[in-house]
Amino acid sequence: MFKLQPAQLVAVSFFLVIFIGGGVLMLPQSTQPGHYISPIDAFFTATSATCVTGLTVKDIGKDFSMFGQMVILFLIQIGGLGIMTLSTFFAIILGRRFTLRENVIMKGALDRDSAEELKSLILYIFFITFAIEIIGVLCLYPRFGNIYYAIFHSISAFCNAGFSLYTNNLENYRSDTVVNMTIMALVILGGLGFVVLVDIGRFLKSFFTKVFFKRKQQGASLFFKVSLQTKIVVTISSLLILLGAIVFLLLENGKMLYGLGAKDKLLISFFQSVTSRTAGFNTIAIENLASPTLFFIIILMIIGASSGSTGGGIKTNTLGILIGGAWSMVKNTDNVCLFKKTVPKIIFRRCVMIAGLAGAWLIVFTMLLSFVEAGKEAMPNYFLRILFEVASAFGTVGLSTGVTSVLSSFGKFLLMMTMFVGRVGPLTLALAVAIKEDKFLYKYPEEKVMVG
Repeated sequence: MFKLQPAQLVAVSFFLVIFIGGGVLMLPQSTQPGHYISPIDAFFTATSATCVTGLTVKDIGKDFSMFGQMVILFLIQIGGLGIMTLSTFFAIILGRRFTLRENVIMKGALDRDSAEELKSLILYIFFITFAIEIIGVLCLYPRFGNIYYAIFHSISAFCNAGFSLYTNNLENYRSDTVVNMTIMALVILGGLGFVVLVDIGRFLKSFFTKVFFKRKQQGASLFFKVSLQTKIVVTISSLLILLGAIVFLLLENGKMLYGLGAKDKLLISFFQSVTSRTAGFNTIAIENLASPTLFFIIILMIIGASSGSTGGGIKTNTLGILIGGAWSMVKNTDNVCLFKKTVPKIIFRRCVMIAGLAGAWLIVFTMLLSFVEAGKEAMPNYFLRILFEVASAFGTVGLSTGVTSVLSSFGKFLLMMTMFVGRVGPLTLALAVAIKEDKFLYKYPEEKVMVG
């Protein structure tokens, strides 16, 4: 194990957790009396939980026992925090010194420059994670009337997993403002990324210090100190939430939202806009949505959450930098500039690589799944539904049009691979590129090629 490269170590760690989790879920103690779970379904559930996806082939609340549900919840928390982050946290607690190799792995994964800064960040990650989840429990408990349900859904929401103990997810709470706002807040905070949460915390501390203690510090200077990553993440995330809610409302106003009051329409639209990018909770039947709405949700799922967060997808950071790169090409400039900062070219190339590989994976596995499940072509919107499931798995979202539960064993295996790559792939790719950047002292002669 110690000879593995950092990127390989991350992937192997996730695989081992999934393997152990799947094995535990196959135990008779993990299911309700009289219920049976096959090996493929056990490992599918373990993969979905560890990769914080939320796609299910079994009813979590009815098919699994309390023990099985706790195993799933444990896998969700591990997958959300990240296995390397979790192991490093316990190493800090136990007082163990980091090796040089461990420092390189974690600094690359969390984008920190020093070991001390890394330790402070990891401790902060755990503090803020449990603090936010506890607040979520306190808000949900009065509405659910069950402390266990409140804990399960709070952790599932912050980790952007989308698992629910209710058979119809959160459809019964579509008019409950407290449940909607709490789940949305948990999903958004979990999807911003831990580094961004740290940055926002520092900004708010400086802001309130200025306001309440009358410190002489200009608002512009406070904004300038915020990292470029935070500016990109907050800007893109805010725009996507607003755009998603508007588009959902316009597309479904005369369909699934027809006859509902203005409050319900707004709650449902914003809730699905927030959760469609990574969480997978739903307050409306996804399989009944119009085709344009499903396709728009596919786009949101592929984009996903932000780097260093509990969510998946190509990430909002990647989208922001790609937009900045496209704009620089329109202006015919060599540098990618955002918020008066220049993005290193290696970062831009990494974004292009992630987006390209994501597109290739979605194309290939949508074709494979549609071929394997060809017997279900009579299903309405068959190909769109297949694409939806693959995008949901890759974005580690968990929304489903009802296809996942009726897939063949091989179809489930294809989605398991997609969930694994969607959660681990972008992280290991970014880490692999970050660890080693080759410098070439030569280049081949240039030659023009006709394009367009």
